[in-house]
Amino acid sequence: MSLNTRFDEFLEFPNDFLFKVVGLAQKELPDLVMNVLQQHAPGDYSPKIRASAKGTYHTVSVRVRVESKEHIETLYTELGKIEIVRTVL
Repeated sequence: MSLNTRFDEFLEFPNDFLFKVVGLAQKELPDLVMNVLQQHAPGDYSPKIRASAKGTYHTVSVRVRVESKEHIETLYTELGKIEIVRTVL
């Protein structure tokens, strides 16, 4: 499935790309996000986790080394498949 993005028009590759994954405030969210990242872009990451004002959601922010437009699209797609994730920015 192609997302038909234009990342390749604006970025040079490889690139350290910031992903922000917003999901339900459940303790397993960071581990689920990191599992997907390790499958598709193995590396040593330092995720930052922030709670929403009401504490309903958490945002996991991670800078990932990506190799191509397709690599970014794959990560967006796979992160979005996590059941407790609500959006990927």
